[in-house]
Amino acid sequence: MAEPMLRLDSIEKRFGEVDILRGVSLDVQRGEAVVLIGPSGSGKTTLLRCINMLEDYHAGSVSLDGAPVGYRLEGRERIRMRDSELAAVRADIGIVFQSYNLFPHMTVLANIMLAPMKVRKLSRDEAEARARDLLLLMGLADKADLHPAQLSGGQQQRVAIARALAMRPKIMLFDEVTSALDPERVAEVLTAMRQLASEGMTMVVVTHEMAFARDVADRVVFMEGGLIVEQGPPQQLFGNPAAERTRQFLGRFMNAEGRTCG
Repeated sequence: MAEPMLRLDSIEKRFGEVDILRGVSLDVQRGEAVVLIGPSGSGKTTLLRCINMLEDYHAGSVSLDGAPVGYRLEGRERIRMRDSELAAVRADIGIVFQSYNLFPHMTVLANIMLAPMKVRKLSRDEAEARARDLLLLMGLADKADLHPAQLSGGQQQRVAIARALAMRPKIMLFDEVTSALDPERVAEVLTAMRQLASEGMTMVVVTHEMAFARDVADRVVFMEGGLIVEQGPPQQLFGNPAAERTRQFLGRFMNAEGRTCG
């Protein structure tokens, strides 16, 4: 098998005396869509945030395309990367949260153009062309000159996705991006994410949207208590989970015939 795009090896994370991640290892292949599911407090979001060092981790290693993220080994010593090194790595990792974090005083177009110009050093014309292409992809071509407050929540979230994609990241991370949206807006955002998956974007997604996990993921990972309990193709995990705890968790998403219902 090819070298994974993302490799997490024995990640440990603590908050005080509480173990949040207890030696989590996970490989994500290039072009793969991996969805993390599990009860609240299972460590999913923390794991996602460790991938680009929004949360520091206490043991283990993260690598992206073979290059270390966060720490490198010198002999047996873990050396934290300098901020400038981290910034360069983070430019290749797009992340979208449940809060949109758009700049309210800037237009939609300007929000998307900013980072490619500042970080990737694109010219204004190049950044604008890329931003307009992404707005078209997100179904927002007519919203370029509006400000975030003039958009619905679903539209703002799609702008946030476009902004992350404008950096041409190697991988996209999505952290509960639909949790603050009403059902109609959820559908808008999930449609955009399905489009990305169909185009081969490498993705790690934390979500409670079981229908999305079932229909879009190449692999579903069930976490609980800071550990990976079970993982596999969605048809296996939803159709015939091996672990009793997985069956219990998914039970509320099953109908009487045993099929998932989002």
